[in-house]
Amino acid sequence: MAKLSVRTDQPEKPATFAAKAPPRGPKLTAADGAPQLRRRKGISFGRPINAKGQAVFTRQVATLVKAGMPIMRSLEVLARQEKRPAFKAVVEDCADTIRSGGNFSDGLSAHPKAFDRLYVNMVKAGEAGGVLDKVLERLAVFTEKSVKIRGKIISAMVYPAIISCVAGGIMGVLMIWVVPKFQEVFFTMLKGKPLPALTSFVVGIADALRHNIFMVIGGLVCAAVLFWMFKKSSLGTRFLHWLLLKLPVLGDLFLKAGVARFTRTFGTLLSSGVPILQALIITRDTSGNVHIANAINVVHDRVKEGDNVAQPLESTKIFPGMVTSMIEVGEETGALPDMLVRIADNYDEEVDNAVDALTSIIEPIMIVFMAVGVGIIVIAMFLPMVELIKSLGA
Repeated sequence: MAKLSVRTDQPEKPATFAAKAPPRGPKLTAADGAPQLRRRKGISFGRPINAKGQAVFTRQVATLVKAGMPIMRSLEVLARQEKRPAFKAVVEDCADTIRSGGNFSDGLSAHPKAFDRLYVNMVKAGEAGGVLDKVLERLAVFTEKSVKIRGKIISAMVYPAIISCVAGGIMGVLMIWVVPKFQEVFFTMLKGKPLPALTSFVVGIADALRHNIFMVIGGLVCAAVLFWMFKKSSLGTRFLHWLLLKLPVLGDLFLKAGVARFTRTFGTLLSSGVPILQALIITRDTSGNVHIANAINVVHDRVKEGDNVAQPLESTKIFPGMVTSMIEVGEETGALPDMLVRIADNYDEEVDNAVDALTSIIEPIMIVFMAVGVGIIVIAMFLPMVELIKSLGA
């Protein structure tokens, strides 16, 4: 089987990636060729643009450059029509860099909060190969599809969260304010007679919530803070990322999304002329899951020793067999970038279908759970009335 040749245009340090979260790649500084730019007011705090805005900006730049407009002129046009002051300053700084003799990638690298290493390195590869217009077109497609798939996954998670919050709020109002009113009525009407078992159970929970409401709220706040601290720790990150891949239904969805992200990022970088080892490092740092990043790091080390991509990727036991087989075919035929993009398109479509199916299933399930909860409370409140009617009839 033919092995993939390894380009070593740029020296790379050996990866020291152990069982922790993936390390950050080296930042581009003035020593790497990026000129030192003045920081405009308004771009020092937070991220000046979100993923959706970046996708729109990339598409606009790609369209203008493809139409024959120089990159500096394109940036000046986009800066004039930009409504967000922070990102307007970023675009103006990029135009100033080109005006002073630098490259577009130099201006982008000076703003890591707006443009990550993936973005900068793709633009740099396009400039080096004289195909900036094609690279910007690929980058626009990449960012648009990334935003689309990310929005699909977030919508699949947000919907049940909103339904759960609404259901919890309704149940809380019933238990804290409505049930105590019925309890007073029952005490007056039944005159000391015992309540039905279900009613006593619901009333007991309502009393506990009503008398310990601040303790319950404090407990929820403490639990949220502890979860946030655990999530930020190395152990917590590894556990939560493992859990996302192993959940019964959602695990398959997150795995497909991770595969699509890996293959699209890796394939786009290779298509743009980025050396394979550097492309693997950038893909690793932008994978979004520590276990997928570990697998990519194994591939990086093996490829650096002269191996291909498919065999070490298969040995990690994370990626599906179909993915590694298609990558192996791409390496043998010399069309690895195209094969990677084809895999990404396939898995993006599978994620879309899975999200739609999951959303259609979650909606009736959440409605049933909310109806059951409210129904139990209603039945519990009507049982004493039924007992009272029976006693009056006797």
